[in-house]
Amino acid sequence: MTGTALSINTYESLLVKALLDSGTAGMFIDIEFAKKNGFRIQKLEKLMLVRNINEKANVRGVMTYKVEVNMFFKNYIEKIKIDVYNLGKIEVILGMPL
Repeated sequence: MTGTALSINTYESLLVKALLDSGTAGMFIDIEFAKKNGFRIQKLEKLMLVRNINEKANVRGVMTYKVEVNMFFKNYIEKIKIDVYNLGKIEVILGMPL
C-alpha cells in the first residue's frame, strides 16, 4: 500500500491508501468510498465483465461506472479514468492501465 492523492477537481484533494498491483489490468476505486467522498460517478459506455485471476467471472457482477480524477504522486500529476467497483476494504487499486 502507498499513499496517493486523488483530486476531484483542481481545488480539493484526498489522500488515499492505494494498492499497487502490476498484475492487475486497470485502475479501480471502491464504489462506497467514491460515493462517500463526493466523486462524480459516470456510466461506462460499455459494461465490463470482471474476471478473477483464475479467469472466472467475479461474483460481484459487471463493472458499470467510472470516475475521472487528477492523480498526484510525489511530483507526478496525471488526469486518469478509474473504474468503479465493489472492492470491499480496499479504497483504490492502481494496476497497469488498459
